[in-house]
Amino acid sequence: MPSLCRDCLHHAAQPFGRCPACGSRRTVTHPDLFHLTVAHVDCDAFYASVEKRDRPELLTKPVIVGGGKRGVVAAACYLARTRGVRSAMPMFKALAACPDAVVIKPEMAKYVREGRRIRALMEALTPLVQPLSIDEAVLDLTGTEALHGAPPSVVLARFARQVEKEVGVTVSIGLAANRLMAKLAAERDKPRGFAVIGADEAAGWLAPQPVSLLPGVGPAMAKRLQGAGFSTLGQLAALSPREAMQRFGEDGPSLAARARGEDDRPVNPDRETKSISAETTFEADIAAREALEAPLWRMCEKLARRLKEKDLAAAGVTLKLKTASFATRTRATRLPQPTRLPDVLFAAARPMLAKEADGTAFRLIGIGAQPLAPAAEADRGDLADPEAPKRAARWAAVEALRARFGDDAVVKGRGLKKGRSE
Repeated sequence: MPSLCRDCLHHAAQPFGRCPACGSRRTVTHPDLFHLTVAHVDCDAFYASVEKRDRPELLTKPVIVGGGKRGVVAAACYLARTRGVRSAMPMFKALAACPDAVVIKPEMAKYVREGRRIRALMEALTPLVQPLSIDEAVLDLTGTEALHGAPPSVVLARFARQVEKEVGVTVSIGLAANRLMAKLAAERDKPRGFAVIGADEAAGWLAPQPVSLLPGVGPAMAKRLQGAGFSTLGQLAALSPREAMQRFGEDGPSLAARARGEDDRPVNPDRETKSISAETTFEADIAAREALEAPLWRMCEKLARRLKEKDLAAAGVTLKLKTASFATRTRATRLPQPTRLPDVLFAAARPMLAKEADGTAFRLIGIGAQPLAPAAEADRGDLADPEAPKRAARWAAVEALRARFGDDAVVKGRGLKKGRSE
């Protein structure tokens, strides 16, 4: 049975526990170790890990990356996680669970920069890299053994060492026969993990697991499945396509197939971005429409900037609001023509905000672009809006000034309200 040492990369066709070359116990043994080619790579507590790298005095302390007391947790180191802190948890709950945590405001530009460094290292392994987020991607290393002079498992272990040495953070790797099982494998052995699940063992490994383990099965879906008598993935996997369709509609057959570990999705490096958004959580709840418009405008400016960075435009606008009781409200509208101008985004979102601002207190507001369109189609002007190109030129000039002198060099009046928290 093939084995691999993750520290010195010694590998052999025979099994070994402690590495015979360096003595390390960080070894992997699996019958398919040298044949599997689909990998899921996930950085460990990425934002928090980057902060600990930059501030070594925090290495032994619980660290939470997030907003103010009314924000949410963007990332938590594993020490904080042992205290019950989780991503997306409200900050007040996180601090109640871990009152001695060091809280650091997110520095997204730094995380994006480091994420791109890691992605470049991935792309040196294979052209088939599909980013899933700033710190997560799936890779297909089929046909790369001759190029690297080693099977994909060895190449991935070498990559993990390289990330630790050059970037200063750790990654967890899942190796399997398809994307679904690679993702589940990556979650088995965090942090700094390397787990392998072969095609022949996938269904058996999944069978006793709770239905909530399956990606895409959230709390509401899990409750629905359990109410129908399906608490484990094995119970779902036993359904025929027809039975699954009868019980759960069009998504039923796919659900049952995934419960068996089946997944035919290819790794697609050209996967399109489906939406771009920006949001902020307030330091204090806001109910008045006029008071909500100031942060909405700032989010429209931020969204416009992100659209430019991605070389995309908004063909539609989605407004997101979260109430003081954490209930989410969304409204959406299509635009007459694609845009990446903040004033057009704001003009589309403002009427939707007016309908929702009914006296309810809100803790968060956000704006999203969906669907997206090519940048070349944005703000070209027509008979109904001949001034669009001029507005686009003015916004470009504003952004140029901000790039040179800072974001506060040019600020619209509607963005000068107090209480900025983003």
